[in-house]
Amino acid sequence: MIGYFHRLYSVFAYEDLLLIFIAIIVGLVVGAEREYKNKTAGLRTLMLVSVGSCTFTILSIKIGVANPDRLAANIITGIGFLGAGAIFKDENKINGVTTACTIWVTAALGMSIGSGHIYLGIFSTAVVLFVLLNLVKLEKWIDKTHKIHLYKITTRYETGIVENFEKTFSSFHLKHLSLSQVKTEDMITISWRLAGNKKHHDKLSTFLFNDASILKIEC
Repeated sequence: MIGYFHRLYSVFAYEDLLLIFIAIIVGLVVGAEREYKNKTAGLRTLMLVSVGSCTFTILSIKIGVANPDRLAANIITGIGFLGAGAIFKDENKINGVTTACTIWVTAALGMSIGSGHIYLGIFSTAVVLFVLLNLVKLEKWIDKTHKIHLYKITTRYETGIVENFEKTFSSFHLKHLSLSQVKTEDMITISWRLAGNKKHHDKLSTFLFNDASILKIEC
C-alpha cells in the first residue's frame, strides 16, 4: 500500500497539484463571468476545460513522448469540437462565437499553467477578463453606430417601387443594397440590406409598419 501511494505521489507531485489548483482558480474566475451573463458555457464547463487541459499538458510532459506538443495539439482539436457545439444560428445572426472563443482561450490558459508558465497564464487570464468585462460597452457603441439589418418587404407592384424604397431609405440616412427581388402577379417581395445608426433603423421600422401599402415586412 505504501508503495502504491509512493508511485501515485511520483506521478502527481506537490508542484503538479499546485498547477492544477491554479488551473481551477483560472477556470473559476473566467467561468464566473460567463455564468453571471448566463452564457452556454458557464462556471463548471470552463473549470473543467481549464483543469482538463492543464492535466493533459502535465501528462504530456511526464509521459516523455518524443514530441510532447502532439498531445497539446490534440487538446486543441478536442476543444474545437466543444466550441463548435456552442455556436448556433438564430434567425439572421450567428450566436455563441464569443462563448466558443472563451472555451478555446480557457484551454490555452490551462495549458500555459500545466506547462509551468504560471505568470503567462495569470496575465492572459487578466487580459481575457478585461476583454469580457470592459469591451462590451465599446462593442455596443459600434453596433449602435453602424447597425446592419436585413429587411424583407412585400408590397403591391408598381412602376418605380424600387426607386421609391431607395429614396425612403436615404431619407432615413441608411445605406441600402437590394439583395433579391421576387415578383408574383401584382406583388413584389424585395430583400434589402440596410446599414446605419440604430435610431435611424428604429424610425424606419416605425414608418414601414405604419405604411398601409406594405403587406408584409420582416426585419
